[in-house]
Amino acid sequence: MTVAGIVAEYNPFHSGHLWHMEQTRRALGADTAVVCVMSGGFVQRGEWAVFSKFARAEAAARCGADIVLELPAAKALCSAEGFARGAVEVLEATGAVDCLSFGSECGDLALLERAARALMEPATDELIKRELASGVSYAAARQRALAQTAGEDAAAVSRPNDILAVEYIKAIYYLRSRMEPFTVARRGARHDERGTSELPSASELRARLAAGRSISDCVPSAADEVYRREARQGRGPVSADRMETALLSRLRMLPPESFAALAGASEGLENRLCRAARTEPTLDGVLAAAGTKRYAMSRLRRMLMCAAIGITAADTAADVPYIRVLAATARGRELLREMDGRSALPVITKPASVKKLDESCRRCFELECAADDLLALGCPAPQERRAGADWLTSPVML
Repeated sequence: MTVAGIVAEYNPFHSGHLWHMEQTRRALGADTAVVCVMSGGFVQRGEWAVFSKFARAEAAARCGADIVLELPAAKALCSAEGFARGAVEVLEATGAVDCLSFGSECGDLALLERAARALMEPATDELIKRELASGVSYAAARQRALAQTAGEDAAAVSRPNDILAVEYIKAIYYLRSRMEPFTVARRGARHDERGTSELPSASELRARLAAGRSISDCVPSAADEVYRREARQGRGPVSADRMETALLSRLRMLPPESFAALAGASEGLENRLCRAARTEPTLDGVLAAAGTKRYAMSRLRRMLMCAAIGITAADTAADVPYIRVLAATARGRELLREMDGRSALPVITKPASVKKLDESCRRCFELECAADDLLALGCPAPQERRAGADWLTSPVML
């Protein structure tokens, strides 16, 4: 049996995600097991998730995933490179995943691999540094540098899913992973595109949820049942207004040292973020006041989320210390039993077991608890805003 890994956020899980799983199994074999690694309460674009990680993991498991593992917040709130590296670390550490399946706009694995190798060349690094010195953003600097070293292949780092695909391949190379890369050409709306496809993007679905509209026509029925249950019980969708108030309150109380400890804090950016957080009335206002054309808004949002949770540059740079299970099916549980003897890291199914692990594991788990406690403040029902749930919640076993 082949085991395929998929990196995702499932914010929320929708028909496009189901199609990706189906295409993966069509190519690799109908009996292929799927192990997903998924962001928790906060996602790579620097925002909070619309439903809890356990609800989103359950939706994925009910729609075809065999195991859903957690990508630690310190990796989920990274640049594309750090996000991909952390996800590949988790999947490789299982000792059970044979290939990594990811979506891409181009659908051309050979092109993506050439772009990844070009980005790993020392000469490309030097060109990126030179371009950065001219004052452009990192994304622009990388694109210009790659155009010089890879020619037409530079197009592979100009589109969101292609960018992540290249980073997954780089991570496989860096970690000398045994996993084989495999890509599925993305179908439907482009990343963040709204209202133009029969398969809307997750961004479009989040906008619908925020407006109180149904997403039932765009998500598998099994996932829709999970989302409807969460809404009935007051656990979602997470309210943007409540989250903004909670985040601004937290950010205003942080000392300058907390901003200085963030990954990416340089050139006075940490000082601008600190000042803006203490004076601006909205998160958008903080971003506008602190930003310059050199820094992407997604980078600033990630920094704000990390500051609010307590994630430092040291946390971001640390290796993933454990494998945490969020959901599993019957076949997934069989695979978990196999992983017991193969995994390179501790596999956590009971939160209390973290207390017996080393300091790095405890630190990582405490950050997950902080993230979930913060996310809980955005729940519609007051009784669902209690803290400490992450210590008490076991994986969803189907």
